[in-house]
Amino acid sequence: MVYLLNEAHCMQRVTLQEPRLSPNFVGSWIIDPPSICDDLISYFELNHEKQEKGRTAGGLDLDTKNSIDISMMPNEINLPGNEAILNYFESLFSCYKDYAAQWPFLDTFAQNLEVGTFNLQRYQSGQHFHKVHTERSSLSTLHRVFAWMTYLNDVDVKDGGTTYFNHYDLEVQPKKGLTLIWPAEWTHAHKGNLLQANSKYIITGWMHFPR
Repeated sequence: MVYLLNEAHCMQRVTLQEPRLSPNFVGSWIIDPPSICDDLISYFELNHEKQEKGRTAGGLDLDTKNSIDISMMPNEINLPGNEAILNYFESLFSCYKDYAAQWPFLDTFAQNLEVGTFNLQRYQSGQHFHKVHTERSSLSTLHRVFAWMTYLNDVDVKDGGTTYFNHYDLEVQPKKGLTLIWPAEWTHAHKGNLLQANSKYIITGWMHFPR
């Protein structure tokens, strides 16, 4: 499936905290306009019938992951009523294009990646994805090349909810529009820390080899 980039959507490459290990291959951008994030939150809240408790590859385990998710397939992006999703992906692919430009070797094998299943997620006070995990950990996930995520709202530092990449001692504070792309390997094991108050919204998924 091919998605056309809309020049009305833009992004700006940003730097996370000064890395302990460099490079860490975690790309980061702020997507614009901010209304992209607002529209995705509205989509989530308006589609109660699609919401379900978040699951991992191992199934439902609230000690590992505690969230409310809307899971979607890539063939749903262009459906009527999903314009907010399509607008978001136009921005995401701009970010990936910039990521690939930083690492020209990707042209040798990653020119035709596809988007797989993806999730809109809401975390509320006391919820988390607290288990350190990697996005490529079994035969069923070997096709994944990159993971991606965009924070859809700001989360105050005192409220927690950070994403922590433990091998790099890299802790990312949720910021509206902040988009991350990273390799789906054990080298980028990470967790979503406990949210202490309020809500955190994200959209996240994978880019993978054609299947």
